[in-house]
Amino acid sequence: MLKVYLAGPEVFLPGGRELIERKRALSTRYGFTPSPLHADLTPTASASPLARGIEISRLNEERMREANVCIANLTPFRGVSADPGTVYELGYMAAEGKPVFAYTNDPADYSARAATYFAGGLHRDDDGVLRGPDGQMIEDHGMADNLMLEGGILTRDGVFVRAAHPIEWDDLSAFERCLTDARQALTGRQPLD
Repeated sequence: MLKVYLAGPEVFLPGGRELIERKRALSTRYGFTPSPLHADLTPTASASPLARGIEISRLNEERMREANVCIANLTPFRGVSADPGTVYELGYMAAEGKPVFAYTNDPADYSARAATYFAGGLHRDDDGVLRGPDGQMIEDHGMADNLMLEGGILTRDGVFVRAAHPIEWDDLSAFERCLTDARQALTGRQPLD
């Protein structure tokens, strides 16, 4: 079976450990072997916060190297975009030449979320570029997040699943659709068993 690295910010959520275990069980049911759990984030007296952070990063990179495929949760986290750690993991796996897939529980385009964030204060300049009230460009490509995320997935024959309507973090229906699509996409590429 293919080993899947499950990238996402669930570890930071209340009840995140249980949610991760549900995702691991679903991964197994869909024919994948999930990577071991992320490192324990509980601070320890024996290591400085910096040393602990570096160790967690090292362990996660080791798990990514051991995995065959990545499924990333790109649901917006603490803002209008995906969790930056998850984005790093997705990019790392893509750079390793491994298949990458993703899902989001928020169906809105990035530009729609930015419009909400800026309370509708977006405008188009004379060249038709969408800008925020600070004058900075807002990506407006009909994508769920930064174009490098969805573009990087789709140009590698991956799948990006968007929930049909906004759903809560603990609703794993978009994740299950991503598992189904990933399994189907990978069936012709390499053996699953």
